[in-house]
Amino acid sequence: MTLPKLAYLTGEYPRASDTFIQREVAALRDLGHEVLTCSIRTTGPEHLVGAEQRAEHARTFMVLRAAKNPLTLLGAQLRFALRPARYARALKLAWATAPKGLKGRLYNLIYFAEAAVLADRLRAEGVEHLHNHIAKASCTVAMLASELSGIPFSFTIHGPDIFFEPGHWRIDEKTARARFVACISDYCRAQLMCFAAPEHWDKLHIVHCGIDPIRYDTAPHRGQTLLFVGRLAGVKGVPILLDAVAALKERFPGLRLALIGDGPERAALEERAKPLGDTVVFLGYQSQDAVAEALAQSDVFVLPSFAEGVPVVLMEAMAAGVPVIATQIAGIPELVSHWESGLLVPPGDVPALTEAISQMLASADQRRVMGAVGRATVEAEFNIHIEAARLSHLFTAYAEGSQPPKREALE
Repeated sequence: MTLPKLAYLTGEYPRASDTFIQREVAALRDLGHEVLTCSIRTTGPEHLVGAEQRAEHARTFMVLRAAKNPLTLLGAQLRFALRPARYARALKLAWATAPKGLKGRLYNLIYFAEAAVLADRLRAEGVEHLHNHIAKASCTVAMLASELSGIPFSFTIHGPDIFFEPGHWRIDEKTARARFVACISDYCRAQLMCFAAPEHWDKLHIVHCGIDPIRYDTAPHRGQTLLFVGRLAGVKGVPILLDAVAALKERFPGLRLALIGDGPERAALEERAKPLGDTVVFLGYQSQDAVAEALAQSDVFVLPSFAEGVPVVLMEAMAAGVPVIATQIAGIPELVSHWESGLLVPPGDVPALTEAISQMLASADQRRVMGAVGRATVEAEFNIHIEAARLSHLFTAYAEGSQPPKREALE
């Protein structure tokens, strides 16, 4: 069986907040795939927090950086213009799928220019299949690059925010034109089915994001340390967590909360946390190894998000044997079983979150049991090596024109 040469594209790669893509690429390479990584924008230095990120950054093709060279940009356009029928179809597609208004049209013409630069590089590298993560602007570029080059594309859809504006991002058209779509959960697949035509539902496959459980040591559960890992943005619900910690501080004198991550709300959250003193510490972005070490020293992982897909940070915590508290939204219940591997609470409910944290901190034995169940869940259902093998089967089966295997057949 010949493995197709792949290209992976996303808006910004590698990012400290999207290490699941980096792990997926590494697992596919371990399976024997050649994978060219591509990024629309150049990653900022704040995301290059470890040797792995720096190495991936150095080997990644940066589309906008290349497009800023007039000779590269013009040369790519001219080479595809020599095939006028295909060039015209791609240009028509860019115009037809543009959001309404002058700004939307302008952006899609920019994406068309980027797509030509990308497609030119893919053909030069002998890429046989293009895969996109995060089905927004970079997926528009992938769709247009596929139309220009004839190289098939697929994408992984995550949510939740893309489902807030499905028409803006034309996920119906992207699904119709993609060779297949990887959905990160059953919930995600169902959401896409709301907008994709029924004749395309058979090519919507469940492929979980995953982690390597071997990387994580189990936590001792001897203290009262809470950990949050995520982007410091409104959608993550961190103010709710700070309010819960404030309510519990006197009852649990040893209570500590560490927050790993960065984002637009960091300054406001640090100001809000000042009355809590050294109970709360903000650690910024950290490397994968540093996150694993923080998990090994934590007792409870808390993610009070208002909207999510299936958070990879929950998988990491569960792999480390840390019981989790999360909100009962979207695909999270497909990962976390209430009162088995963690606790699920309503989003935005400070009293419910406070009570859940209190219940967790009250019993180290309960935390150990839940942590063990969580690790077993991740090993069975969210192991990156297993999920990458499923994805590899899809790439290969579709390339050969055969019926792709169902997820159950690969168990």
